[in-house]
Amino acid sequence: MNWILNFYNYRIVEQYLGRFAEGLENTLIAAGISLVVAIILGTVLAFGRMSSRSALWRPVAGYVEFIRATPLLVQIYLIYYGLPFLIPATGRWSELTLGTLALSLHNAAYMSEIVRAGVASVPRGQVEGGKAVGMSYLQRLRYIVLPQAFANILPPLLGQTAVLIKDTSLLSIIAVFDFLSAGLLLNSERVRPNESFLTIAVGYLAIYAVMLTLSWMVKRWLAGPAWNAAR
Repeated sequence: MNWILNFYNYRIVEQYLGRFAEGLENTLIAAGISLVVAIILGTVLAFGRMSSRSALWRPVAGYVEFIRATPLLVQIYLIYYGLPFLIPATGRWSELTLGTLALSLHNAAYMSEIVRAGVASVPRGQVEGGKAVGMSYLQRLRYIVLPQAFANILPPLLGQTAVLIKDTSLLSIIAVFDFLSAGLLLNSERVRPNESFLTIAVGYLAIYAVMLTLSWMVKRWLAGPAWNAAR
């Protein structure tokens, strides 16, 4: 028992559970809001990228390439220091708000490419069939294109979500107290790296496991009766 406590003293971790809970809350807030905004904005960007109008797809393509070509760390700094300079009102926003905005804008670019691939995977004949029965453009999107597109992109969407959750750890550089910060606090005060970093690793792994379960449930819901028949 002593060797276990020497390697990982859970009693020390128990003393910091409150701080870990605080950090986990901020991590989930940043990841959850960023994910929702990134999917919505990414979907809009995807359709803008697929537009035949150069006034639409060129700016979107430029934005996506800029995001993909620059490190997220630089983008966080640009939002944190540059946005309040351009829009003074944002200077009153909290570090968590600015960090969440940076994560949202960053992931929206990647989500747009994922959604664009999903939309392209929908058979053209089904879209034409929707036209034939009198469906409007929005109806075709709602009932034909988007349900199938999101069902097809669940694996890469899950992968990008996992990256997003891990990327929240970068918000600690702008003084956001996240899950990583709680572990670093434990290590700085007690000099116990095993307790610090193993707890961080297990915490992020647990979040990923929850996301994997939710993804499976959503995929089952989208598949409908066909899923149960296949099972």
